[in-house]
Amino acid sequence: MKGLTLLDSQKFKHVHFIGIGGSSMSGLAEILLSMGYKVSGSDKNASYITEKLRKMGAEVYPFHSEENVVGADLVVYTVAVKDDNPELVKARSLGIPVIDRAALLGEIMKAYPYSVAVSGTHGKTTTSSMITTIMMKSGLNPTVQIGGELDSIGGNIRLGGDRYFVAEACEYYESFLKFHPYLAVVLNIELDHVDYFRDIEHIKSAFLKFMSSIPENGYVVACSDDANVRSLLGRINCNIVTYGIRSRNAMWRAKGIKYDERGCASYTLVQDGKEIDRIKLGVPGIHNVSNSLAAIASCYSLGCRMESIKEGLAAFSGTHRRFETKGIVKGIRVIDDYAHHPSEVRATLQAAKNCKAAKVWCVFQPHTYSRLQHLLEDFSTAFNDADSVIVSDIYAARETNDGSVHAGMLVDKLKEHHQDVLYLSSFETIVDYLSANASPGDIIITMGAGDIYKVGEMFLSRNKDARAVGI
Repeated sequence: MKGLTLLDSQKFKHVHFIGIGGSSMSGLAEILLSMGYKVSGSDKNASYITEKLRKMGAEVYPFHSEENVVGADLVVYTVAVKDDNPELVKARSLGIPVIDRAALLGEIMKAYPYSVAVSGTHGKTTTSSMITTIMMKSGLNPTVQIGGELDSIGGNIRLGGDRYFVAEACEYYESFLKFHPYLAVVLNIELDHVDYFRDIEHIKSAFLKFMSSIPENGYVVACSDDANVRSLLGRINCNIVTYGIRSRNAMWRAKGIKYDERGCASYTLVQDGKEIDRIKLGVPGIHNVSNSLAAIASCYSLGCRMESIKEGLAAFSGTHRRFETKGIVKGIRVIDDYAHHPSEVRATLQAAKNCKAAKVWCVFQPHTYSRLQHLLEDFSTAFNDADSVIVSDIYAARETNDGSVHAGMLVDKLKEHHQDVLYLSSFETIVDYLSANASPGDIIITMGAGDIYKVGEMFLSRNKDARAVGI
């Protein structure tokens, strides 16, 4: 593998990570360990991830201290790290180069001639995982970093060969502009991350810069069903491959979509107007039909054979926290999903409806005050496919509560739309209510990007005859 421009192994022998236990940071740490770098890091929360890194040779500190960075040649941090972090302050005072996580990932991607960056407001983890599964079936041996846990690679990182790299490209803080992919996937563009982006035009301008960074011989794989994506395609100069379900002009399309008893789709794949084959998916929902088309278009552009593409999609059963079945107890199926944006909520509940449950219970935890405040009207109609909705308190994540936004605002809006909705603040109370009211044949979906998944786990534990199942 060619040396990295910034990560010159002679100059930067020791790399330190502030917050090494995070899913993305730990993955980058693993990659650097595999490349022979000395790696250290700090994280207040001990976990199986930090223990795994220790066993791989990393020095992990269970606290933040300025002494931790002494001797490091490069320090990596995330946007969640505050400027007054003692390690960050010390590194800068010592003149140690400091870069953020996205910049490091971008530097690593430069070492791979065929790097793939999957972007979009929704669907990045699932589509990246589909592409990974297809590439593995095709023998391309990709190195991978994704935002979720994929069982077939044993987590969120895969150390593969030196030609193909697959990663998610998040638009938050325009971090994806630090990447340098050969192939960029653009799944959709919607208003989100409103604590950074002013409006939809600000977001579109960031995506345009991202797509414009693709080399002339590279590819942009774009969803032509999305008007915001479509509006930018005429302004970029590289190979453009389109896909879609509704768009008749898309190069890759799905027709004759049918669903099985689990809500998983099969469809006829159409390429440039010609029917190619029948595709069967192992994950539910119309949104995953679209995600699979993005994966097909991407992998075909990279030279994968259609037989391997078909096998890869059939073998893909999803990632953790994406319509993940946690268990079945007393005939009640408990599912967890990461959905935290109105469009994601709609797609997930539509997928649940296709499962033909007796009743769909949605337990929703709003994620960040700014998102609920700016997208409240959109959220008010996002739960129509749920029979009953339980709303918990807002998961603050990176934000602080100034008292202007609360979960009751969403409850009131849903009631205006005649939704059967209830606000319950504690997880214990939610489990009590579900245990008393859910019936055999029902589906319970815990939904949100915070810790709402614990409700499903508590429900299964409370009801003693729970059994773990796969999707």
